[in-house]
Amino acid sequence: MLSLCDIYKKARAREALSFEEACLLYDHAPLAELAREADVLRRESVDDESVVTWQIDRNVNTTNVCVSGCLFCNFHCKPHQTDRHFITTIDEYCSKIERMLALGGDQLLLQGGMHPSLRIDFYEGLFRELKTRYPNVRLHALGAPEVAHIARISGLSTRATLERLVAAGLDSLPGAGAEILVERVRRAISPAKPSVESWLSVMHEAHEMNLPTSATMMYGHIETSHERIEHLIRIRDLQAAVPAGNYGFIAFIPWIFRSSGTRLEAQGITSHLSPTEYIRIIAVSRLVLNNIRNIQASWLTVGKQTAQVALHSGANDMGSIMIEENVVSSAGANNRFDAEGIQQAIREAGFTPRLRDQLYRYRD
Repeated sequence: MLSLCDIYKKARAREALSFEEACLLYDHAPLAELAREADVLRRESVDDESVVTWQIDRNVNTTNVCVSGCLFCNFHCKPHQTDRHFITTIDEYCSKIERMLALGGDQLLLQGGMHPSLRIDFYEGLFRELKTRYPNVRLHALGAPEVAHIARISGLSTRATLERLVAAGLDSLPGAGAEILVERVRRAISPAKPSVESWLSVMHEAHEMNLPTSATMMYGHIETSHERIEHLIRIRDLQAAVPAGNYGFIAFIPWIFRSSGTRLEAQGITSHLSPTEYIRIIAVSRLVLNNIRNIQASWLTVGKQTAQVALHSGANDMGSIMIEENVVSSAGANNRFDAEGIQQAIREAGFTPRLRDQLYRYRD
């Protein structure tokens, strides 16, 4: 077995760490040392080590009706709960987009749920209408489970579904619905959501099409630390299969499960933010994900100070000011930033803020 020093050297050389090596880092590496090694790799991975990027977008939920049964989600409702469910109207989209444009935003993050009646034609019509009215607004929409669900109820392959969505205006695919990419965990917390292999397959097809994507990890519920490592390695290995010259995963975003009011909390599974654990995850992610350039600090779920430390521990991006966010907030994530606040937080951490788009191109 390699020593920690040998593993650090291997990571610096951008070699893929084994599962055992990654677990050794996670379990035994001193945090300050691990963060320092991750910061070295961050500096070598980005164009300008003094810069931390950020974004302005808006998260709009297409619907809150969902049949996935996720035990961590307070936002969704079942189809029969007619007093609660909604489908966002075009007029509502336009109002929200106009507000986003006034604040300098350029992207709409469209997510909802696995609605049993909204087939491919609904999303094609929605995307085309939004692109007709706002051709310069990027649609960062859906997620692998939603794509798989839409394909199933529309009688299509997931590849054909992606192709039709892209033709209608889809610009990129979020990493939503990954949670922990281990089937044991998925069956327990998302019993009706498409499988781990389905998530990976949809993302692989998106990569073959050169549709930009992101990857996420929701940690801090029932998973073990080694299942977190398994998740990272699955993402890294999927990225390694991206055709040469294609985008693949543009970024990786880990965020902590928030339990307030969820069914998981009712089962005795509560979230507890440990800043040191979050920094360890950020740092290990930088060392394990040798082929993903951008790692985002999730200020929404961990707060300003922990996110600032993450910028010195492997993260190079602060994410979006998130003009609107409902799902995580409904479970207790109450941190907020406006454009000036996020830039100030980046400056306080010792970096220069640069506004970016979804492809991490500078906008200013």
